[in-house]
Amino acid sequence: MKNIIVAIRKTLKAEAVETVRISTQRFFKEVINVYGLKAVDTRKIAKTYFAEVKDLPKEQLFVLCESLLQSGYLEESGIACEWLRRIHPQLKPKDWTTFDRWIDAYVTNWATCDMFCGNTVGTFLEMYPQYVRKLQAWAKSKNLWKRRASAVSLVVPAKKGLFHENVFALAEILLLDAEDMVQKGYGWMLKEASNFDQESVFQFVMRHKSVMPRTALRYAIEKMPKRLKNRAMK
Repeated sequence: MKNIIVAIRKTLKAEAVETVRISTQRFFKEVINVYGLKAVDTRKIAKTYFAEVKDLPKEQLFVLCESLLQSGYLEESGIACEWLRRIHPQLKPKDWTTFDRWIDAYVTNWATCDMFCGNTVGTFLEMYPQYVRKLQAWAKSKNLWKRRASAVSLVVPAKKGLFHENVFALAEILLLDAEDMVQKGYGWMLKEASNFDQESVFQFVMRHKSVMPRTALRYAIEKMPKRLKNRAMK
């Protein structure tokens, strides 16, 4: 299995472009490790090497994914997240413990948070909805990425009208969070929930607009008609 990781890293280095590496850093406030590949090219590499690992037992694939996440490189994290997305039918309840640990240990920027939580964790929650309540503990974490993760994990389910009450419960917990990455995360969650129930999201915003950070508010109302946006922004 180590040979696969070595081969992936060799490929990433060979295809890296310096201008892409420099431009990617501009999207992050924190310094990140990045080879310099566009997301579409990273996904192609993930697909190529997935053909070599897709028949491994899930436990062995998890070991490979953790090795990629451990590196701290954005593209390696992207490959791990893409592989996890592809094996989601194999996920079991016990995997929650692993995902919880990985977020604490390896998620250190918004991109990895969104790739991992938007796909794998969100899908896991749709499969095992009894775990949704655990997101409230994440929302109270000292780790800002875990707080963002609590909201981003519900972005895709919320768009489908799932976990409606949980969306608003999380938004209440995160309402006054001082970190803009968390504000954007829960604002995004509310925005997607508005696809299913615009009125409930609008009423939530109106109840809290006097204290709701403008960043979160703007995200939440982004898809609403102009007349509602104007009322919310007054």
